[in-house]
Amino acid sequence: MITETQTPEDSKMWTARLRNSWQRNLPIDKLLPDTQPAYVASWIYVFGVLTLVAFVDILISGLILAFAGPAWYHTSSLGLFVNSLHFWGVQLFFVFMVVHLWGKFWMAAWRGRRTATWITGMVAFLASIGTAFTGYLIQTNFDAQWIAFEAKDGFNAVGVGAFFTPTNIGQIMLIHVALLPLVLGVITVMHVLMVRKRGVVPPIDALPGNEAL
Repeated sequence: MITETQTPEDSKMWTARLRNSWQRNLPIDKLLPDTQPAYVASWIYVFGVLTLVAFVDILISGLILAFAGPAWYHTSSLGLFVNSLHFWGVQLFFVFMVVHLWGKFWMAAWRGRRTATWITGMVAFLASIGTAFTGYLIQTNFDAQWIAFEAKDGFNAVGVGAFFTPTNIGQIMLIHVALLPLVLGVITVMHVLMVRKRGVVPPIDALPGNEAL
């Protein structure tokens, strides 16, 4: 509680400490900038945003598919269209993410105390692989059945079949729809906030002073 002689900055409450820490590390001009360095005009910097756009498409189309159910998206023309949006969104998501990943690798994007940003990007990539895998398992067709039973043998071989059962469509759908998108979404938000905090990584040969548009 703040007394008459204290300012909000002097408060020891956790809310004040959290607010002050946020303002020190990520002020509003960094969180929502209106200018970017000149080198951001390069196409290699576009693929991170394209990955986010594809991720939003996947989330929206996936929610529609989850609410409507397999019978709708296997028989209805509109359902087939939404299913196709989801499928191609996933393909573009991985294409954009891989290009973004390799682009940042060759730019040594961990420079400038950006190691945590690089790590969260890699973790997001690994989480997206698991999300895509469970998505293939809930297609409810012969392709999904074949994948599920082949995966079952693999998981049983490494001793995790009792906890993760690819042939249990209820378990897989819950993991695909609820758990993994939440994990991937949280990691993505952390990744974007870290980019905002440190700024986009400059090219290795960027000249000092050539940073403002």
